Amino acid sequence: MSQTELIDARSTLSESLPEVVSTDVSLLDAVYSHRVDAALEWLDNHPPHGIADQLARMDAVEAGMAFRLLDKDLALAVFEELEPVDQQQILHGLRDQAFRELVEGMDPDDRARMLREAPAKVAKKVLAGLSPRERRMTAALLGYPEGSVGLYMTPEVVALPRNLSVADALQTVRIKGINAETVYTLPVVDSGRRLIGIVELRELVLSRPDTMVAELVVTEPAFVRATDSAEKAARLMRETNVINLPVVDSEDRLVGLLTIDDAVEVIEAADSEDVAKQAGSAPWEGHYMAAGVFQLARYRALWLMLLLFAATLTVTVTDFFSGTLEQAAHLALFIPLLIGAGGNAGAQAATSCVRALAVGEVRGSDLFKVIWRECRVGLVLGGMLAVAGVIIGVLFVGAKIALVVGITLILICGWAATIGGTMPILAKRLRIDPAVVSAPMVTTLVDATGLIIYFTTAKLVLGI
Repeated sequence: MSQTELIDARSTLSESLPEVVSTDVSLLDAVYSHRVDAALEWLDNHPPHGIADQLARMDAVEAGMAFRLLDKDLALAVFEELEPVDQQQILHGLRDQAFRELVEGMDPDDRARMLREAPAKVAKKVLAGLSPRERRMTAALLGYPEGSVGLYMTPEVVALPRNLSVADALQTVRIKGINAETVYTLPVVDSGRRLIGIVELRELVLSRPDTMVAELVVTEPAFVRATDSAEKAARLMRETNVINLPVVDSEDRLVGLLTIDDAVEVIEAADSEDVAKQAGSAPWEGHYMAAGVFQLARYRALWLMLLLFAATLTVTVTDFFSGTLEQAAHLALFIPLLIGAGGNAGAQAATSCVRALAVGEVRGSDLFKVIWRECRVGLVLGGMLAVAGVIIGVLFVGAKIALVVGITLILICGWAATIGGTMPILAKRLRIDPAVVSAPMVTTLVDATGLIIYFTTAKLVLGI
């Protein structure tokens, strides 16, 4: 942050500075009441990620005022902790010099992800303010597909030739490492920059200076291509227990590294998206506490409308069996109990299957195994619930309808668990996000089909 920018911000907040400053005041309260000393004290006592969390909870004006109080180095660290949508709000409030200093200091991968989501005017301004080296790296990353590893990797990598000695390799790290995001994992390449293997910095430090890098290199390491899915790459890092993953192009030439901090962000974003979709809502960007009421409602409205139309199946089924209800009115008492049990059983199966697909425990080829497995689980659960259902039925309406309720619970739970476990796998095969067809959609489908099972069972058992 430039000195002029910092002085201006402190001057603005100081206009109504009170004589007594409370050490317990929050950053938002300090900014809102123009208590600059309290705000500075709060900022001095919190780490970058804590400051970023507070900025994300503020509106654009308040966040901009607080951000301008940070010195240059801390401002950059805080800025990189923010989500792209929050970064754009901060940039809008900065003067040209502070703007250029901030974007120039960002890591290329963080800058590229921000620009992918920024308006064209902001992206153009950012690229124009970069040095030629930073602009080239950023432009190269922007050329990769959305959601690919290329957008998340760091191109600033120290690569070693295999014919170096340990002493020469360490000297190379000292010279080139200043511009690299990480030096803990060092890719080893041939003369054409094709990946041969990797060597850890720890191995170089602990080895004799005259040892050759070729003797320490781990050949055939785990790696991904720049166009591969970032989520799959991040989960591969978790499976292989590495902190950096080499990224190559279509000709196996080294183009970057996926670092553990970016991998964690990828998995967190993917899990957040899945949770939102499983709950029948579109995922939103930015901090939940900073999102407006109408913004959150807009993200949820479409899904609820679709589910509302899907729920008309339940109305249609009930209308079709209205004659059965007229002959045995007590059947209506147990409709909420049955469709609730079936919907919950289906949602549990769907959630378990979506998770298993995400972490690679289940594949598309496991479809029939999952069907057989979930069917049996559902029948066992249905049998347990049936015991309670029969007891409740006997107490309220008599043995015959209680028997109908018990049989229906077994059938509905078996059917619901089967559907819940099957739909995510079928969606995966059809290249649809499994989370989209999980809990809410499964519940809605089971509601309608569960009523068919219920009324059909009633007609057979009661002879109506």
